[in-house]
Amino acid sequence: MSTSKAATTAASAIFTRVSSTVKDAALEAVKKARPQWHLVDAKDQVVGRLASQIASIIRGRHKPFYCPNADCGDYVVVVNARHVTLTGRKMKDKKYYWHTMHPGGLKSRTPEQLIERGQAEEILRHAVLGMLPKNKLRNHAIKKLRVFPEKYHIYEEQLRGKQSLL
Repeated sequence: MSTSKAATTAASAIFTRVSSTVKDAALEAVKKARPQWHLVDAKDQVVGRLASQIASIIRGRHKPFYCPNADCGDYVVVVNARHVTLTGRKMKDKKYYWHTMHPGGLKSRTPEQLIERGQAEEILRHAVLGMLPKNKLRNHAIKKLRVFPEKYHIYEEQLRGKQSLL
């Protein structure tokens, strides 16, 4: 009985050492890797499907050394955000709510109203934010998303030679 217990303890100790070295190697790969820049054209794309792919890139899930507790994601520049589509009647029926922190200050807007007001990028940003995990890395990850309503953006130098990703 004691021999099997000792063997189990020794095996778990070896597994712990191996798994910790694998984790250390993954963290080293994350530290050495430089984030890349990706260009995404959102014209005629469905918001939810596009947002899930963008969230995956921002988190770094497309990389072989993905580590969920470290920031290993890439930057994403989205152009033509005002030309995204929503399925069904969501353009008129869906509402985005916020509160002004004053009495009676609950406000809401539909995606159609946001596009009319020139805030089309907020539709995509809100969708991507909802698809990121609700933890401490969320605010850091959303800063890697750059959304522009038309095809013009200020990140030409970082995206030199890159093709549209999605």
